[in-house]
Amino acid sequence: MSLEGEKHHASVAISADERRRAALAEIDEAKFSWFHVKACIVAGVGFFTDAYDIFGISIAAQMIGYVYHAGGSNTSNQDLGIKVAHSVGTVFGQLAFGYLADHVGRKRMYGFELIIIIIGTLGQAVAGQAPGVNIYGVLVMYRFIMGMGIGGDYPLSAVITSEFAARRIRGRMMAATFSAQGWGNFSCAIVSVIVVSAYKNSIINEPVTHLRSVDQCWRFVIGLGAVPGAIALYFRLTIPETPRYTMDVERNIKQASQDVDTYLTTGTYVVDPIHNVERAEVPVASWSDFIRHFGQWKNGKVLLGTAWSWFALDVAFYGLGLNSSVILKTIGFGTYTGGTKSFNIYQSLYNVSVGNIILAVGGLIPGYYFTMALVDSWGRKPIQLMGFSVLTVIFVCMGFGYDAMQKTDSGKKAFVFLYCMANFFQNFGPNTTTFIVPGEVFPTRYRSTAHGISAASGKIGAIISQVGFSRMINIGGTGKFLKHILEIFALFMATGIASTLLLPETKNLTLEDLSQEEQIGFVRDSTVAMAVQEKHNSQEEGVSPM
Repeated sequence: MSLEGEKHHASVAISADERRRAALAEIDEAKFSWFHVKACIVAGVGFFTDAYDIFGISIAAQMIGYVYHAGGSNTSNQDLGIKVAHSVGTVFGQLAFGYLADHVGRKRMYGFELIIIIIGTLGQAVAGQAPGVNIYGVLVMYRFIMGMGIGGDYPLSAVITSEFAARRIRGRMMAATFSAQGWGNFSCAIVSVIVVSAYKNSIINEPVTHLRSVDQCWRFVIGLGAVPGAIALYFRLTIPETPRYTMDVERNIKQASQDVDTYLTTGTYVVDPIHNVERAEVPVASWSDFIRHFGQWKNGKVLLGTAWSWFALDVAFYGLGLNSSVILKTIGFGTYTGGTKSFNIYQSLYNVSVGNIILAVGGLIPGYYFTMALVDSWGRKPIQLMGFSVLTVIFVCMGFGYDAMQKTDSGKKAFVFLYCMANFFQNFGPNTTTFIVPGEVFPTRYRSTAHGISAASGKIGAIISQVGFSRMINIGGTGKFLKHILEIFALFMATGIASTLLLPETKNLTLEDLSQEEQIGFVRDSTVAMAVQEKHNSQEEGVSPM
């Protein structure tokens, strides 16, 4: 190639690099628009569905126990199985969809996880029992399938929201998306109250050996969780690919630039596969590149920090959330024993449903919005540090002061207050920030994979917590070990403080600034490398480059 040809080739490549940075700047500095609202709604509906389906089992499990144990309750293994199955599936879904979203594309995978959730949810609602099939085995299978879809929703929704968001509002957009989780939890409890109330007369008048109405109640509660997912499915399947993925993974800067200029400003989305193909030379994801990138302590410590913080948080978050009915029973709020057996069943189900509404309104939902209000001004890291610190203190008080609080009515009320405060500072704290930060701090080619790894670490913590909760809570008598479980939760919260110190602050920084990779010359080939090196050498010699 002639010298003129080399210069022309280098200038074309350099202009592609500049065009990439210009397109990224347009995304980062974009004004808040209807497009941003739509992105939050489409992603948020998924988290609404996720939370509804996850935490609904804490209410439905009690109904299932009444139905399939003649007015009794599930065995500890049965209760554990139907509660932990989704978490096991979620681990696989987070890892698989996280990887696929980086290698196949965000757009191509988005929506498929919702289809899996819908199938798993409807499967539970129509699950039956026969001489050769146990209802609990069927529920475990469908909850595992549902969990795989829920797992896929975490990395996909996080990276799509973050990659479309403007720099100044990215934290609020991601917090708004994640806050739908609180409303899903709340809505499930509302639906349960309505359904149980509607079946009140039937429940009271039926013999405890044939609770057909209760059987229908839990199927309605679980099955209705598929409705919001079905509504959102079309919008997920038609959402555009993120320009960052198009540029940095598909290496098509020309198409990505057009996407920014059209979709983010006018709302239209046009793919021109003939004229808009321009493959750029950018770092490509591979196993060796993954090891090289995260093998550096400056990058590896961030992945360690996001993974362990999520693990520590979920030990307590799911240990409490999926066993709220157990905690309400322990403090005398859930189970009713003042009437006939049938009336007791109705009142107990009603109490548990109302109790979950109180817990959601008293702590879960407000916490999300405190985070959303402050995340882009105060920052992610301070909120997470504050949350873990306060949670450590709360669980210490709940655990070590448990016996004293159970002796009086005012003490029991104080315990409920502390439980609500734990919910509040989980969400105004690490439950929200552990979702946000992994969607920001990794390069585009590994953003979804690393978010999936971090989220899967959290669900492993949830599994350990649920198994431990189930096996330990009745050591020494019914509910006697709860105080020690709360003390263990305090220890994990303290480790979360340490892991948070490994993380950078991400507020007001671009995703590229946070990737720990040089952006000038990110798009390059051998001729560009020569041009950049010549410019560097000329500057060192004090000679102005030609």
